[in-house]
Amino acid sequence: MTDQASLILEVHGLTKTFPGRAKPAIADVAFNVRRGSSLGIVGESGSGKSTTARCIAGLIPADKGEVVLDGRQIDGLDRGLMRQVRRHLQMVFQDPFSSLDPRMTAEELVGEGLLVHGLAKDKRARREAVVRNLELVGLSAADLERYPRAFSGGQRQRIAIARAIAVRPKLLICDEPVSSLDVSVQAQVLNLLLDLKAQLGLSILFIAHDLAVVRYLCEDVVVMNEGRVVEAGSRDDIFDSPRHPYTKSLLAAVPVPDPRMSRRRAPLKEEP
Repeated sequence: MTDQASLILEVHGLTKTFPGRAKPAIADVAFNVRRGSSLGIVGESGSGKSTTARCIAGLIPADKGEVVLDGRQIDGLDRGLMRQVRRHLQMVFQDPFSSLDPRMTAEELVGEGLLVHGLAKDKRARREAVVRNLELVGLSAADLERYPRAFSGGQRQRIAIARAIAVRPKLLICDEPVSSLDVSVQAQVLNLLLDLKAQLGLSILFIAHDLAVVRYLCEDVVVMNEGRVVEAGSRDDIFDSPRHPYTKSLLAAVPVPDPRMSRRRAPLKEEP
């Protein structure tokens, strides 16, 4: 039996049907995220991964189900209470080009959460905190006054990550955060997430369609198909001993250049 204190997130029976559609986008989705761990949700486009993430984060309301963050049920909270919760549950989105306000500087973007949640006593303290968080993601004080258009895609995603971790959340939800980046940049961002997880004690819910990325980053895996969880387990269970036919088909579709690596694929490596 799982010790409840060891869980940072519990999802029970999450269901969502969008207006005008007879079939639910997600149905009876349930899983747990262990404290200090990374759980990856994988599946093809339309499997319900992002809808699940958005329901958990309170960005869209679920029709049924419960979401429990660090022992507190957070689904259905009013706007004011949800704002308090969002300090502890932050999200990094797929496209850094659209998720960052182009009218705001890096300092304003990273410092916004500190201001909203009252985590810095004055402007000077806020700037110092912003610099610390930029440095955590590989940027610097020299970037404070720059606007998103002045950064590369990978750098913008680093700013998005700095903005999310600035308020020191308990859970970081990453919705396809590397899928729009070049492969070499993907590896750097994944390694950054692993470093931050270790340094800050983060728990991560990671949404992806790329199984190699999930295998590299996540200790636990949930497989979704047509809005439902079809298999869940440890990384080794899912990748080395898949049980569900859909999981087996996903793994079979992953290209492997060397047939000798078909049973155990090497992890991604950071580009020099």
